Amino acid sequence: MQLGDENSADSGTLLALSDLVLRFKGHKNDVLDGVSLTVKRGEVVCVVGESGCGKSVTAMALMDLLPAGSATISSGNLDACGLNLDLTSTCLPSEMRGNRIAMIFQEPMSSLNPSFTIGDQIGEAVLRHKGGTRTQALDRAQEMLQRVGIANPEQRLSEYPHQLSGGMRQRVMIAMALANDPEILIADEPTTALDVTIQAQILDLIRDLRDETGMGTIMITHDLGVVAEIADTVAVMYGGQVVEQGAVGEIFNNPQHPYTIGLMSAMPRLDNPVGRLAIVPGTVPTIANMPQGCRFRTRCVFATQACAERPKLSQIAPEHDVACHYAPLEVNVSVAI
Repeated sequence: MQLGDENSADSGTLLALSDLVLRFKGHKNDVLDGVSLTVKRGEVVCVVGESGCGKSVTAMALMDLLPAGSATISSGNLDACGLNLDLTSTCLPSEMRGNRIAMIFQEPMSSLNPSFTIGDQIGEAVLRHKGGTRTQALDRAQEMLQRVGIANPEQRLSEYPHQLSGGMRQRVMIAMALANDPEILIADEPTTALDVTIQAQILDLIRDLRDETGMGTIMITHDLGVVAEIADTVAVMYGGQVVEQGAVGEIFNNPQHPYTIGLMSAMPRLDNPVGRLAIVPGTVPTIANMPQGCRFRTRCVFATQACAERPKLSQIAPEHDVACHYAPLEVNVSVAI
């Protein structure tokens, strides 16, 4: 463990994950293969892709929340909050997890403890990292419930998770994650299973808190509508690899990886409501059947023998990197997309 690079702090970079390679016990292939992400102060980075692409595993590995002994990290460096960690030998210190780096989990009903009140669960996070008395911790919990827009916060402190709606439980998870004023927030599908009104409120809340505090945010989602709403930067994952990344405008207006193009084509459009949606043929391969080289090549209409070699993530434009042998496609591929 080393102190972080001062130049990184000066540039506003809060978190830099480099070349993360992870393999689950009993498998011959890496489930994460060279994943790199950077988050700047006040930036929202959305990580997108189908289920099984490695989005949540990346977050859990970064936070050191995978079950003990279930995985091996053979490569990876994490520069976050002034610390530089070699993830092959050192994990995120527990005093940083839930304090300077916090996470909102995908399903609040299974993440909240049904046996404890809302106040005790938020207060526990405060006591763990900030100390003080139980009364002070409950006061902070009430303040956070009010901050995330929950009505009658004093009453809610003594209630249990089952007494709250899905949207309120998600707000409680956000309140818990933000109780210690983290510099970095990781949100794993924070709007899953919420109706569109509550979803919009949650996104507005995250955006407002980002603007108020300058925290960096990694948002994991498969919903491109959410990405368009809140992202500054987008990282597209497939088969445990980042295959395209860049500014949100670049990714939406000029997608260059065939997988990204497939995802964009599958989005319903208000300006073209008639007709069938496009699909990405096939399914995400399992870890045991992961193709060599480009992991998307078994589903790609442009795949050739060259794709048996893994393409490097290369810059094709300012704020736009793609891992494809034929990017930019309009130059190197003659077949219309």
